[in-house]
Amino acid sequence: METIKTDNKKINYLIKQIVKSKAFYVFATAVLLNVLSWTITGFSDVYTRMIFPLWVNTYGRFTSIFPFSVGEILIIAGLIWLILIFFSGKIRKYTPMLLAIICLIMTLNCFINYHCTPISDSFYVEEPESKTGRVIKREFTVKELSELRDYIVTECNSLAGRVKRDEKGEFSYDENKMKDQARISMAKLGDRFPKLKGYYVRPKQLFFSGFMSQQYMQGYYFPFSMEANYNDIMYVTNKPFTMCHELAHTKSYIFEDEANFLAYLACMESDDVFFRYSGYLGVLNYVNNAFYQNVSKDEYMAHVAISDQVKADDIFLTKESWKKVEDTAVIDTETVKKAADTFVDTTLKVNGVGDGKASYDRVVELLLLEYYSK
Repeated sequence: METIKTDNKKINYLIKQIVKSKAFYVFATAVLLNVLSWTITGFSDVYTRMIFPLWVNTYGRFTSIFPFSVGEILIIAGLIWLILIFFSGKIRKYTPMLLAIICLIMTLNCFINYHCTPISDSFYVEEPESKTGRVIKREFTVKELSELRDYIVTECNSLAGRVKRDEKGEFSYDENKMKDQARISMAKLGDRFPKLKGYYVRPKQLFFSGFMSQQYMQGYYFPFSMEANYNDIMYVTNKPFTMCHELAHTKSYIFEDEANFLAYLACMESDDVFFRYSGYLGVLNYVNNAFYQNVSKDEYMAHVAISDQVKADDIFLTKESWKKVEDTAVIDTETVKKAADTFVDTTLKVNGVGDGKASYDRVVELLLLEYYSK
């Protein structure tokens, strides 16, 4: 009996200590915000419209001062912290607060954004034959998909011959100008998508682009530093589209399909031919693969062919770049990619994206809605 009383005292004491700690209130705030975003319709929309821009305009402006990725520095600092936990009592003492702050930042700069009204809802219209009067989703036929696919392939084939190349057929584009153009192109969409108005952080290349390449990742949005980072090793045709994609994340568009869609619009409507080419290339594989999976091989071959030049330009890394990545890799690429895929897929599903990484392919639906809305 005495033992039970003693155990209860210990438990009560532990609970009191937890509640007294500041870390508890920080963590509780993060949990509350997550609950509100999951359960209250419109909460996330109001948050991303009224509150989220504050972080970009303050913290985002601050981190943009630095020419390097602050996010990468924070990750390195985090790894060092994990090591020091085993050697320092002070580090262990402050770890609960650090974890609570990390949880709150992820909530404010990332998790809440997963519950906003999707862009696709703005395209949904009441069809005449609907007797219920409800707004229902637009359905598309394979024929309509084929028309979109042929349009994008045709644009890619045309732009491949219009972009500037040197005598060797290679591209030459000043990356600083590219960063400025990406910000300008995204800002132009502000009239249609109000959340895209205002200040834009400056895209930054990743120092550990080799490791990012092993994950087959073109860019990364760091919620802890409000940065739009891109893989500096990947082939140059990917960079304009990726910069715009990551900038969309810094404007609260956290879904990958929506970031892809906005990057496509920003590039497609740009005055820069190279940006337009990058925009069409950025969605080519999504649309082409969707079409290929829905028709016979003979039907696929009967449609507009992707030119050899487009195929040559539509690559992630050059052979030379891949060799450098593999030669300097600490962990083999297959292991890194598998771990990265699992992490991304799990993160998406935890935040309510049921199809995980497969959600990237939903950009095809948005492209169809955009194409046929005109």
